[in-house]
Amino acid sequence: MVDFLAYAGLFLTAFLAATILPAQSEAVLGGMIVAGSRPIWLLVTVASLGNILGSLLNWMLGRGIEQFRHHRWFPASERDLDKAQAFYRKWGCWSLLLSWVPIIGDPLTIVAGIMREPLIRFLVLVAIAKIGRYLALTALVLHWL
Repeated sequence: MVDFLAYAGLFLTAFLAATILPAQSEAVLGGMIVAGSRPIWLLVTVASLGNILGSLLNWMLGRGIEQFRHHRWFPASERDLDKAQAFYRKWGCWSLLLSWVPIIGDPLTIVAGIMREPLIRFLVLVAIAKIGRYLALTALVLHWL
């Protein structure tokens, strides 16, 4: 039961870290690797799945949120949304390889939804970015152990 809760906590932290909510999945994953009591491949898999699914939630929100862009409570100004869409039009789906980057990555996955990025291409590119980030983090942690 303790293992399940540990993995569930890692999954939830990684999921939340992929949304606009503040969470630090790298610190949780790094701490669990350092603890050394669980298989590293499973930790990376759980964190990656949580983070990818969090990005998928952003994509789904983006698919439905633009219809509300003219409401006062909309979370982005017209100017900011137009700027984000222009960036995405310029760099296209390849910009999703930056979805792992703090601050810009989460909004980028929302804009991909707004721009109607096809789901399969979205998932493949986001998975490459998110898994690559966790593998790089794992390599750094193991190097410094």
